[in-house]
Amino acid sequence: MRLVNVGYGNMVSAERIVAIISPDSAPVRRMIQDAKDSGNAIDATCGRRTRAVLIMDSGHLVLSPLQPETMAARTEDRGRAAETTEE
Repeated sequence: MRLVNVGYGNMVSAERIVAIISPDSAPVRRMIQDAKDSGNAIDATCGRRTRAVLIMDSGHLVLSPLQPETMAARTEDRGRAAETTEE
């Protein structure tokens, strides 16, 4: 299982990430509020502003203080590092 740092030492499984999106649009903000209301939101921002939302295959939303581009790069870097160590 590969873990990816989503900010401030919080980690999630890279294999379970379905999408990494920006929280700027109204539909995404509604998704976040619905997830908070139903208990499916995991807030990893430590009180900072949410800059990326990770949609997990379990239906949970992980709120991250990192930019979506940063999160994507971290997932790609971890994938490449795992591939080189397996060979």
